[in-house]
This record gives sequence, structure tokens and C-alpha cells, in this order.
Amino acid sequence: MATRGFFNSFEDVVILDGVRTPLVDYCGALGHISPTDLGIKAAREALKRAGVGGEEIGSVVTGNMAPGDFDQFFLPRHVGLYAGVPVEVPAIMAQRICGTGFELFRHAGEHIQAGVCDAALVVGTESMTRNPIAAFDHRTGFKLGAPVGFKDYMWEALKDPAAGINMIQTAENLAKKYGITREEVDAFASSSFAKAVAAQESGFLAGEITPVITEKFEMDGYKSRGIRLQGKVIEVSTDTHPRISPAEVLAKLRTVFEGGVQTGGNSSALVDAAAACVVTSGEYAKAKGRQPLARVVGAAAVGVPPEIMGIGPAPAIRLLLERTGLKLDDIARFEVNEAQGAQTLAVAKELGMDIGRLNVNGGAIALGHPLAATGVRLTLTLARELQRSGQRYGISSACVGGGQGIALLIENTGI
Repeated sequence: MATRGFFNSFEDVVILDGVRTPLVDYCGALGHISPTDLGIKAAREALKRAGVGGEEIGSVVTGNMAPGDFDQFFLPRHVGLYAGVPVEVPAIMAQRICGTGFELFRHAGEHIQAGVCDAALVVGTESMTRNPIAAFDHRTGFKLGAPVGFKDYMWEALKDPAAGINMIQTAENLAKKYGITREEVDAFASSSFAKAVAAQESGFLAGEITPVITEKFEMDGYKSRGIRLQGKVIEVSTDTHPRISPAEVLAKLRTVFEGGVQTGGNSSALVDAAAACVVTSGEYAKAKGRQPLARVVGAAAVGVPPEIMGIGPAPAIRLLLERTGLKLDDIARFEVNEAQGAQTLAVAKELGMDIGRLNVNGGAIALGHPLAATGVRLTLTLARELQRSGQRYGISSACVGGGQGIALLIENTGI
């Protein structure tokens, strides 16, 4: 029986170029910056790298999960305008939780394929630090003696009320289902850290990072925005979470749940970041005389049981392969978001994936998972890795809280 879900095929959609900010630890040097301004920074730099003027963009597609300030309603519009996109060009914000960044490419591909535009600006941005402490119960006031309903937005959002469990527990369910041990998860996490450190030391990751500095974003006739780094910090230019983490050190950490496999050391790191890409038609790229980073071949999204949401990438990848006629062995590189170590290992086991092709430059355990920015970051890294290694096909993918999976198939056309 064919895998259920939806699938998009794109004939002439390419990623021209892209860039991201550093992935900086929660409450770190980017923690005070609005996700709107992080998004503007990434958008401006992506346009520069692509050699595309803002006036050439016909669609702005953004993603941001948690509000980082009171301006979130305006985030997509402000990212576009302050990046230099014409006032006549509309902007939209898409949301598929951890799959949001992938969804942005799907939206952009649909816009280009439908003839809405020749070039789209894709921007995912997230401040995990600025997730609010929020209350939804007090619009009508505070009753005497009634409990005050302020809660940590991010912490509460980790729990799926339908299944009655949080995201870590969904990974624990997969560990039991697939017989994944604590030792396996720690070994996988240690490898993720080691690969990320190697990718840093080789300069590979630096190739996709734009340093964040104090600067203003001006727009004629309107108030200026900008980034102001605090204290003595002049520039933030590297990912902060990767560090050598031997499995025997990770093994000393306490599990989140007694008898479980997941710890703070083998789960995705909390980071603040933004990532952006310029997505165009192949004809547009040819007219610009540019060899694109990659062609977007197709996108797939599926639903899975909420209590094992982490398995979502497996059926999403299967659907991509079924509809494109490719086999697992045709895919040279996989980027599967490491929401939790057991979750990623479960996906690999379910598919029978060669682990040596998976997250070869480290994953979210080592680098971090800035929700809406993750899919853009993973796909950008994957496209660059295909070029570096001279390989043809790659798939980037993520699980989605609530029980979904999403995946993108991209092709290196430069070989």
C-alpha cells in the first residue's frame, strides 16, 4: 500500500544561495535580540550571497514559532521590507512546528511553479530565549484567591495535550518500540558532537554563517530597526554548543525520566538563530549566470500517531522515494533533525538507513534546534555538503510535534 500524505513535485525550482546566523546557546549572546531582527539579518545576507536585489523578490515566506516580542504579527512583513523587498510584494508566515523551515521551501516552490514569482525569499527565525512567560486566562481580571495562570510558554508547548505526554516521552516510546538502549543514544550523541566539532574546525560550517554584529536596518520613510549586541561583545560568528562529548561523560547525566534513555546531553540543544535562502526558478538562475546550490525536486508531509511523533521522517522519506522512483541507496546524504537521539535512531532503524550518510556534519544534539529556522538550516547545510562531496541526491527531514513528518528531496545539479 502506498504511503499516505501529500507530495509536491517541482520541475524548475532551485535554491540559489543561502546563509544563517550562528546557532547560539539559550540565554547567550543573541538572547536579547528579536527574532524579527535575526530574520532581517539572515534575509539581507542571503540576498547578498545570491547576488539578488530585494526588488527582484516576488514572494516572502517566513517562519517563526514562539513570539519573541509584541511585534510578531508583523514579523513576515518587516523581514521582507527591511531586507529591501518592494512594498508591493506580500509576505506570509507558515507554521508546521519543527517542520516549519521545510514548509517554507514547499511554499516557495508552489509560488514559483504557479508563476506567481520567479524569486522568493525564505526565512526561518527563532529566539528560544525570548519565549514568553504567558497567561491566557486573565483578560477578565484576577479573582480573589484564584490561581495565577502565568506559565513558561516553551515548557508548556513541549506537551501534547491530545496524547497527554511531552516530546521527550515520545522519544522514550520509540526507544522501547525499536529496542534502543541508553548506550546507543549516548554513542549517537557523542558522534554528533564530534562531527560538528570537525565541521567547525575544517571551516565547513563557517561557510554558511554570517557574523552577527551591532548594526541598523534602515527603510526610507519608516523607523529604523537593528541589532545591538550587549556588553563587550563585538561580533558573534560561531556556533556555541558543539564540544567534544565522550559517550562515557554523557553516560553520567541523569535521564529525564527514570529508566529512560533521554538526557539533556543526548537531546537537541536550545539555541537562538535565523536562516534564509533565495529560492528561484531554474530559468531565473540561468539568466543570472548562477549555478544554484541545489534543485528542489520534491516535498512530502505525512501524519503519524502523536505518541510516536518522532518517527515522522520515516514515512515522509518513504513517500518522497515512492513518488520520485528513487531508492534509499540513491540518497547520498540525509539530514534528519536530531530532536532526540532515540527518535533519530528510530527513524534510521525503521528505514534501514546507512548511518554513515546521516548528519555527517553533526546534528541538532550538537548544534541546536531553533524550531522554525531548523529546516532552512538543515537544507542549506545539506545542499552545501552535496556540493562538497560531489554527490547527487540528499534528503532533509524532521519530525513534528503532534504527529507529523516532513521531508525535502534536493539534487546537486553541478555534477
